[in-house]
Amino acid sequence: MMKEKVGIIGLGYVGLPLAVAFGKLREVVGFDINEKRIKELRAGIDHTLEVEKEDLVAADKLEFTNDIGDLEDVSIYIVTVPTPIDNYKKPDLTPLISASTTLGKVLKKGDIVIYESTVFPGCTEEICVPVLEKESGLTFNEDFFCGYSPERINPGDKVHRLETIMKVTSGSTPEVARKVDELYKSVVTAGTHLASSIKVAEAAKVIENSQRDLNIAFVNELAVIFGKMQIDTLEVLEAAGTKWNFLNFKPGLVGGHCIGVDPYYLTYKAESIGHHPEVILAGRRINDYMGVHVANEVIKLMANNDNPIKNSRILVLGITFKENCPDIRNSKVIDVIRELEGFGARLDVCDPMADKEEVRHEYGIDLHTEVPEQEYNGILLAVGHAAFKELDLDKLTNEKTVIYDIKAFFDKDKVTRRL
Repeated sequence: MMKEKVGIIGLGYVGLPLAVAFGKLREVVGFDINEKRIKELRAGIDHTLEVEKEDLVAADKLEFTNDIGDLEDVSIYIVTVPTPIDNYKKPDLTPLISASTTLGKVLKKGDIVIYESTVFPGCTEEICVPVLEKESGLTFNEDFFCGYSPERINPGDKVHRLETIMKVTSGSTPEVARKVDELYKSVVTAGTHLASSIKVAEAAKVIENSQRDLNIAFVNELAVIFGKMQIDTLEVLEAAGTKWNFLNFKPGLVGGHCIGVDPYYLTYKAESIGHHPEVILAGRRINDYMGVHVANEVIKLMANNDNPIKNSRILVLGITFKENCPDIRNSKVIDVIRELEGFGARLDVCDPMADKEEVRHEYGIDLHTEVPEQEYNGILLAVGHAAFKELDLDKLTNEKTVIYDIKAFFDKDKVTRRL
């Protein structure tokens, strides 16, 4: 029997690996509204660094397009667009609604729409389905069907990949759920977990990252406490970690497209049904505060070391949201930068992984891809890119320079303070 054609809507960190995996087995249309992105992918270039050129070539059944007409003969659509939050920490469903509107124009009887984007429980059926019905004129669970399978992509991770991470699946009817499950089983060697409903699968996604957020918030609060006590937090965690059931989390800036965002989708839904989620929001407050805390720690150390504050020269190493990855979405390094700028400091921001144009557009910063060779009053290691291991700190410092290491990246004896 002929395999149904799959359409992947959104070709970012999540959508592209999925399109490539399916494109080795069946006909796939990879759709994105970004014309530049389509041109790059057709040329075998993935600026996210998630897919190698040889894998793009190996997916010989995959075509890339930004033309909605190329989706008309697709039977199974998978939506992998971003679901960010707005300036008020509320879910921004604009990309999701836009993608649903687009699909509604090409939806046919018997088609299945699967969502992978992070949402709150109920979003697929309460928000997306009505848009699909309105645009298509079709009836949900009679003419077309839906599924939800939360993405678990970890940008920059070359070990935990799409194929090796168990996939949660679900569908709007038992038959469709089984079909969605079999679809993902064809590319995910780690296997699948078929949830009982779309809402269960949606809820599973938001609590995965909310749990991590809370654990990191706990160690971040410990870092603040131990910092005031002049105790090295990492040494405390290493000592406590000798117990068999101690959870291994480290303090840091919590940004990116998942951990720093997903909890707000859950709290938004909780508040809409009349529950104020105190623990989850407490964790968010702690983690959102860490950028300001780090900047103030740097300034205090500089002042105590007889460095000037206004017009001081500070080097910030890294602006992506995590190490060895070009993704700058929701990077909390910017919180540190803005706070330091508020003290009148002059900053050089260096990141060999990030795209200079993207950083300028997103944050208004002229990025250095190589470290300027000059002395600084302060150096902040914000992201532990492997390339920074080659730095000769002696060429950038004098006897008064403060080196603050958020990631415990450098040798302890080379830095002034670790978070």
